[in-house]
Amino acid sequence: MDNVKYDHTKIEKKWQGVWEKEKIYFPDLKKSDNKFFNLWMFPYPSAEGLHSGHAFASTGSDIFGRFMRMQGRNVFQPIGYDSFGIHSENYAIKIGENPHEVVKKTTKHYEEQMRSLGHGYDWTRTVTTSDVDYYRWTQWLFVQIYKAGLAYRKSAKVNWCPSCKTVLADEQVIDGGCERCGTGVVKKELMQWFFRITRYADRLLANLDKIDWPEKIKTTQRNWIGRSEGMKL
Repeated sequence: MDNVKYDHTKIEKKWQGVWEKEKIYFPDLKKSDNKFFNLWMFPYPSAEGLHSGHAFASTGSDIFGRFMRMQGRNVFQPIGYDSFGIHSENYAIKIGENPHEVVKKTTKHYEEQMRSLGHGYDWTRTVTTSDVDYYRWTQWLFVQIYKAGLAYRKSAKVNWCPSCKTVLADEQVIDGGCERCGTGVVKKELMQWFFRITRYADRLLANLDKIDWPEKIKTTQRNWIGRSEGMKL
């Protein structure tokens, strides 16, 4: 037995093929009973491919999905790619290619790597946020928010990265630099869209005490909500 070696490239590929052939992770959503929807944050399909952070987050979600299957739940675990953003655009500009074509290449490479992990995704139902069939619904949702009076525009000072040419949240500024490229961040007056979350500030803050999140994350959320009780002069 000491000489027996585990050939992961051969064994895991074999069983992944069996899972796909028997549609182990492809539930029939119309006929399913006792459904459970298991979704983790869509990763950005970088040109460099999968990194350890992606594998770490995906593994945790997959473990939970497998646990729910063992509890008798019919788990639907989709996968998607957060490709609609400044990362994809800047990379496409850098290499001189059309962003849409670049995304096709990066998602194909990323999917090959993700499949090799053997996680229980339904690969027949993938989404890409830069596809019109996806973002037409995010646009529709924004219009509904605007019609409800919860979105408005005004001029405001923002954190601006001269290299990425984009606005950054306070959490994306690390020691005065852009978290992506390290370029020094400057304050710039720009017209911006805002959401009237102040209408829900009390409820959002109160509900933070009801969830089992790390205190560091809760503090970030409280700062983001930004309710003010006033001040003494």
